[in-house]
Amino acid sequence: MEALQFNVDNGYLEGIVRGYRGALLTQNNYHNLTQCENLEDFRLQLSATDYGNFLANEPLPLSTATIADKFNYLRTNAVEPLAKFLDYITYAYMIDNVILLTLGTLHERDTHELLERCHPLGWFDTLPALCVATNVEELYHTVLVETPLAPYFRDCLSAQDLDDLNIEIIRNSLYKAYLEDFYKFCQTLPSPTGEVMQRILAFEADRRSINITINSFGTELTKEQRARLFPTVGRLYPEGNNALARADDVEQVVAAVDYVPDYKRFFDKAGTSSTGQGNNEESGSSLEDEFFKHDVDLNKKSFLQQFQYSVFYSFIKLKEQEVRNLTWIAECIAQDARERINDYIPIF
Repeated sequence: MEALQFNVDNGYLEGIVRGYRGALLTQNNYHNLTQCENLEDFRLQLSATDYGNFLANEPLPLSTATIADKFNYLRTNAVEPLAKFLDYITYAYMIDNVILLTLGTLHERDTHELLERCHPLGWFDTLPALCVATNVEELYHTVLVETPLAPYFRDCLSAQDLDDLNIEIIRNSLYKAYLEDFYKFCQTLPSPTGEVMQRILAFEADRRSINITINSFGTELTKEQRARLFPTVGRLYPEGNNALARADDVEQVVAAVDYVPDYKRFFDKAGTSSTGQGNNEESGSSLEDEFFKHDVDLNKKSFLQQFQYSVFYSFIKLKEQEVRNLTWIAECIAQDARERINDYIPIF
């Protein structure tokens, strides 16, 4: 009965997004792209895929406009609660856009120019209004009143917090509030959406906690401040997060996540001799690469179950990885760095 009701409300859009997923580039497509001698060959190869002539007049690196076009079609035709689920997907990009404009205001940059650099999935009707702000205080109050991010800003910070020294703390505070809120919302959705999204968002929370810890070494961020930035969801919460809060180096980070076999394996593959995000010379991999690979795997698996919303989230994430892959290959061709051209993250 639940499946029947799901199909009545969402079956058409689920079919659409599964069609989008079927148009993602295959390993054969990637192989052909890596054989290109120049960027014109690269564009020609892509013209035979779902990208069509999209790149005919586009500069490289690639943009995410193609993702936004597909997503906006889904959002326009969605009903509740799928519509709210799709809104949550956009909030992460809104955070990035607001932070970008905040930095521009701090440095007295032309924020109208920065609007062109904003992620299209993070666009909202009142975003241009942020450009009217002449100082950080005005921008803060505009965000607080006029945007969907108001609850996250209200709970996390004040206008006095908005300066260069705190901007990454602010970004991570907002992401923490967002992830916890999204996670809670997903638990209200019919099975199996809650279970699938729990796995995906738990990993995203843990990845952020690990990266925050490693990136804080050698900075002025105190251990207490670091701990407050960790999301209170995920496989590392609470024991692993408590250990990460106390960590002084990468070896202690490895020890903190040791009880989660997947995470321990990431560090083993990347190597931890100097920095957790350095490359392992033998494998060519990095910790960030391992995170991306696992993220791809989780999002691929979400398509194995029907009658649930996670496929909408997963398509966006897989498409983003595809854009990163294409940008990487194009940059290697442009810079004649053939020895690294295959260091992309395969999807299918």
